[in-house]
Parts: sequence; structure tokens; C-alpha cells
Amino acid sequence: MMLRTAAGRRAVATAAAAVSLTLALTACSGTTKDSAGSGGAKAAGSAKADPDAPLKKGLKIAFLPKQINNPYEKIVDEAGIEAAKEYGGTGKEVGPSDANASSQVSYINTLIQQRQDAILLAANDPNAVCGPLKQAMKKDIKVVAYDSDTAKDCRQLFINQASSEEIGRSLVQHLGKQIGYKGKVAILSATQNATNQNTWIEFMKEELKLPAYKEMELVKVAYGDDADQKSFQQTQGLMQAYPDLKGIISPTTVGIAAAARYLSDSSYKGKVVLNGLGTPNQMRKYVKDGTVEQFSLWNPEELGYLGSYAAAALASGQISGAEGEKFKAGKLGEYTIGKDGEVILGEPTVFDSGNIDTFDF
Repeated sequence: MMLRTAAGRRAVATAAAAVSLTLALTACSGTTKDSAGSGGAKAAGSAKADPDAPLKKGLKIAFLPKQINNPYEKIVDEAGIEAAKEYGGTGKEVGPSDANASSQVSYINTLIQQRQDAILLAANDPNAVCGPLKQAMKKDIKVVAYDSDTAKDCRQLFINQASSEEIGRSLVQHLGKQIGYKGKVAILSATQNATNQNTWIEFMKEELKLPAYKEMELVKVAYGDDADQKSFQQTQGLMQAYPDLKGIISPTTVGIAAAARYLSDSSYKGKVVLNGLGTPNQMRKYVKDGTVEQFSLWNPEELGYLGSYAAAALASGQISGAEGEKFKAGKLGEYTIGKDGEVILGEPTVFDSGNIDTFDF
């Protein structure tokens, strides 16, 4: 199922104004200046690539999500594993049951020992995973970040679901319109160190500085750690602390579903606007019962599919991760690598009662 045409995705992928998710990231701790530049985006531009090289058969790729039981990331990873079969490779998913900053490190070390051809990782923390990822690249294991980036010298590519600025600003724009640009609002995020969440939130704050939002006040950024029960409790806490709250933005699929569950069975249903990022299948009942009017997301299946083909192109020598290189991602068409090794999937889609039943993921 496609959310956008291949041509539309390619137009976004090649946009010169694409915003990198690596804003304000610092160098990885515990590395010297020389070792920090030994791999990743800095070295990519000097590597030789052969765009006519065929995709290698028998490639082994591994997906390492933020946490293994995250429904959204399960969709991403399973699509990437299926894509590997198309080009004659094999894929698997491994990962921790929690989203702590260092929980992914031991899995990276194991994947290095297994001599995977590529590791695809959604980082819980931009810097905590850097050491082992650099070791992987030294052993010619390709590293592709997806969904949530690492520090840019700790991988060759970052598969970004959409422009970070567009995601952050559009969520505020949608919420502002829904509440008449007046009142207190809050953000329910995932973990405090999640690269994608923090970047989107920074753009949300920049959007809120505009004159149109002068009567809106961001009172709290809460963290549910991408855990359902904690996100539910954080929503409850927000309403207890700010009973006059007008809106909540939750840019995490776990968070928005938990917040919707709380609001749907409370006196705040229909009074507090909830917007954010979610999947149609988990949010359908909340749209239909009036708890949520709209929410956004890209197609997570396409994100995993694109990531898988990007990793295969890297491992086959078609691309090195340098800006301007192109590669074909199967049925999704051709993509161009942007600044700092970023590849953008496309534009997010807004789901509401008028279109939600046409999607199944």
C-alpha cells in the first residue's frame, strides 16, 4: 500500500531544503578527534561507489529497533525483512525490551560477532551507541539509522521518515487550528534522549514562537518512555496538574494511543484535543468514538522497505553514503542521498474519519 506516489517521494527525497535530524548533536563520548572521523558520513564522501554494481545475493541484514515490543517498529522491521527477500538477502529483528539509552549496545556487539552485512538501527540515544557502531563500520559492516538518528559520524545513512521541520511544525499547526489558537498545551514524548522526538519538539517550540500562537502556552513536556502504561499515567498526570489543558501533542505511536485510551474514558473526552503521530489500526476506534479528530504518520512499511534497500545498496557498493548519490529502492523507485547521508521517505499523511478506513497498518 502506498501513501504517496513514487514521483512524489522522489521530489521530496531530492529537495535541497531537507532538514537533517542531526541538529546540535555532539561528538560521541570516549572517542578522539581522529577516531570520530574514521567512519560514517565524514568518510562516506571519500569512499568509491559503483552505481552500476548489482545488489549482492545472500546479504545478511539486521534491524535493531528502539525496543522489540514496539508495535510501530515491528511494522517497519517486518517490511524491511520482507524486502530483503526480494533482492536475495535475509533479514532479522533483534533488540531490547526497554528503550533505555544503552540497551542496544550489547545487541550491536553481538551483530558484529555474527558478521552481519548491515545493521539498521533506530537509536534510543544519539551517542550511547556510537562506540560499537564505529567498530562495526571498521569491520566493513554497513550502518543505517532509521526513524531516530545517531550522531552523524556513527553511521553511513539516515533514513528519515519525513522532513523533521515539517513534522514538528505541522503538528503544532494542526493542534492550533483545532483549539482556536488559544489555551494551554502539553507534549507527551517518548524518552528524553530520543533524537527524532527532541528534534521535532524543537521545531514545535519554534513554531509556537510565531505571532499566530501568542495565546497558546506550552506548559509541559512529559515523557512516557514509549511504554504504554507510563504514557497513560503521564497523560493522567498532565490532566491532574493542568485541568484546563486544551490540547496534547504526542509525536510517538505508543504515547498517542495511551493518551487516547485515557481520554476516551475520562471527563476530558471531547474537551481536550489530542494530536500527534499514530498508526491507523491503533487509533481507528478513538477516531470513531470522537476522542481524536485527526493524527499523522507516514507509511511505516515503506520506511522499513526503503531502509532495507538502502542497506543493500551500501553493502553492494552501489553507494557510499555521499551526498548526491542515487539508488533504486525496489517498487518505491529512485532516491537521492541528501546532506549528512540523509534520505527522506516522503510527506506524512493526515488521518481522520474520512480516510482512516482506507488504511490497514
